[in-house]
Amino acid sequence: MYHPALSEPSPHGAMALAITSGKGGVGKTNIAANLAICLASLHRRVVLMDADLGLGNLDVALNIQSRYNLSHVISGRRELDQIIHIGPLGVEVICGGSGIEMLANLNTFQRQRLLDGLDKLHHRADFLIIDTGAGIQSNVVGFCLASEQTIVVTTPEPTAMTDAYAMIKVLAANGYAGRVNVLVNMTRTVSEGRMIYRQIADVASRFLDFPVYDAGVLCKDDSVLNAVRKRMPAVLAYPNSPFAASLNDIGTRLAHGICPSRRNYGFFRKVVNWFF
Repeated sequence: MYHPALSEPSPHGAMALAITSGKGGVGKTNIAANLAICLASLHRRVVLMDADLGLGNLDVALNIQSRYNLSHVISGRRELDQIIHIGPLGVEVICGGSGIEMLANLNTFQRQRLLDGLDKLHHRADFLIIDTGAGIQSNVVGFCLASEQTIVVTTPEPTAMTDAYAMIKVLAANGYAGRVNVLVNMTRTVSEGRMIYRQIADVASRFLDFPVYDAGVLCKDDSVLNAVRKRMPAVLAYPNSPFAASLNDIGTRLAHGICPSRRNYGFFRKVVNWFF
């Protein structure tokens, strides 16, 4: 089935894409890591940031040994280029840490120093993928509101579907100007995933007057669990798996699609503005 395109990289800076969920355990981080690799395989420059405050595990998903994270930049102990890890296929990875919460306590000099470094990173990439925390806390919502697009990950579990809708409702209530896409993970069949997407989209349209788009469906695939055990991205460990094929399709549409909204100032500056 044909999916409408999701976005288009811009020469004027990275297209910021938040990967989020209403609840944990739906595969959000695994999807973010593998999607970043899919985009890099299409010769796109990708920055992947773990924005799960305090519970980040992107380093585990990519088997990265991380000593430093964004908190060390905020504290002045490291420069930005000293904390970036080069992951598979050249993906630039910023590992998570609770230090992002320090944004609320930065003085003017610290804030400007951080923004200058992050904006340089933003302008040398095509895609900036943000692996947010789960839930509707202000820091999670803030990263989504600062992004041109958000992918809300859910599963067929009723609690996951309810929490995904709750996230969409919060974004709509905050006047989100970007595009919300729903990705249904761990389904038994593609048709089951399509049905779940339609249910969520119909409710959002009826009660929120808010459009929600179809990002795709990822069926249950043993190769994903096997890859996690190997601490390898599934699209590299099992490139011919159904999971890899589906995620590569999503990545292709992202790389060649049309972005519905662009803003002329950097993602990180928008995040900091949200905190103040």
